[in-house]
Amino acid sequence: MTSTSNPRDLRAELENLTTEAFRPELAEIDRLPTLDIARLMNGEDATVPAAVASCLPQIAAAIDAIAERMAQGGRLVYAGAGTAGRLGVLDASECPPTFNTAPAQVVGLIAGGPEAMVTSVEGAEDSADLARADLDALALAPADTVVGISASGRTPYAIGAVEHARARGALSIGLSCNRDSALAAAAHHGIEIVVGPELLTGSTRLKAGTAQKLVLNMLSTITMIRLGKTYGNLMVDVRASNDKLRARSRRIVALATGADDAAVERALTEAGGEVKTAILILLADLDGPTATGLLSRADGHLRAALRAARG
Repeated sequence: MTSTSNPRDLRAELENLTTEAFRPELAEIDRLPTLDIARLMNGEDATVPAAVASCLPQIAAAIDAIAERMAQGGRLVYAGAGTAGRLGVLDASECPPTFNTAPAQVVGLIAGGPEAMVTSVEGAEDSADLARADLDALALAPADTVVGISASGRTPYAIGAVEHARARGALSIGLSCNRDSALAAAAHHGIEIVVGPELLTGSTRLKAGTAQKLVLNMLSTITMIRLGKTYGNLMVDVRASNDKLRARSRRIVALATGADDAAVERALTEAGGEVKTAILILLADLDGPTATGLLSRADGHLRAALRAARG
């Protein structure tokens, strides 16, 4: 079902959003030299990390809640429209090669479906019903987490997603770039990164998009750290699906263990290519099956498996 909001009401609503504010001082930006425009834009971008920093307690609380659910087998689901939806799909798609997650473990939903990644799908963002249908297709469960993403914080698709998540007993997080947003209010955890008006009025793929990308980086990366997908700052669950990643796997094992190339190759062969297992083989002087068993009993946490191996 598509929203039938009065156009005048919607215009008034948008005019009250920080992300939509007009900046008179930039009204003649198109007359400036290219280098000056680039400097202006770079200066705007430089303000985003500070806006994210002001919300770190809320971000950390959301991450701990996500990790708790995912440790019980739950999924992380991003839901948004337009740029926000594309950023969610991007973050989800990078988790399998980076952290060896199953494709269904971190999911990105965009209003209008895959077609909306490259083109506008008329009316999709205005439908809360569409969000509910998309989540129902995933058979949403209480252990899951839904992150609604919307720069304005008013997008019906994102709000519908977090409301449906709450109704299903799942964890809900609302990520927006306006204060006191409807999205944050609808979620268990609200994260509002207020980056201010854009260089181009209302173009929220700019600072707002950058802020959302930074937060999504944190949500997925730190959650995976909490789940034992790393060893220190090494991606020990990396999936070696191409030559570059196979080379990275060898380097990670070498960095974690200090072993020479020949020992690294032997351990990776014994481990069936699993980086984490190879590291355990080398650091605890184990065979492959024993290392695999210890990691399984430690729920994949390498440090815990090492402690168990060393008694």
